[in-house]
Amino acid sequence: MERESATVSHLDGQTARRRWVFGYGSLMWRPGFPFAEQVHGRLDGLRRAFCIYSVHHRGTPERPGLVLGLAPGPGVRGVAFSVRATDWAKVHAYLMEREQPTETYVEAYAPIALDDGRTVKALVFLSDRSHPQWAGLMPLERQAELIAHARGRSGRNVDYLRDLVQHLQEIGEPDPTMETLLAMVEGRGGGPLATGGDEAA
Repeated sequence: MERESATVSHLDGQTARRRWVFGYGSLMWRPGFPFAEQVHGRLDGLRRAFCIYSVHHRGTPERPGLVLGLAPGPGVRGVAFSVRATDWAKVHAYLMEREQPTETYVEAYAPIALDDGRTVKALVFLSDRSHPQWAGLMPLERQAELIAHARGRSGRNVDYLRDLVQHLQEIGEPDPTMETLLAMVEGRGGGPLATGGDEAA
């Protein structure tokens, strides 16, 4: 599997004791697991992007949609969660079920620069560029075209994008690129907001 960044180290036998999880998508506002602490922070060398084809939650094999992953970039803002050692086994199992139904991500540990000055190694779900669902770095116009017309088991792709933009704004982590993409999708006739599912970290 291809590494996303030289700063990222893939899982080994020791990392399960580093009980931090970094969310850059729905995990930021809907973690779904018990945590002792949450701190906003930054992961360098990557950016939030609609770079993974969705053929289940937000699309179909015939008309795929797009969901979030991480692509090369200057950095991504997110939220790091500290998990108690006694909760880690259950939390990790939950995350595997939630984030890896089609194994489109790679589990890795990466340094997160927290807003309080600390740097921690956190579990991050990276995009697996060797996976058939890796969509790559397509232009925003193509992303908007796919998102505007896709629907899967969890609903319309456009609702997932709206949910993302709304929640990023609410937690004080707005993403101008996602806002631009939403405006482009709405220009293609996107409908009213509907709360999205749990796809993507």
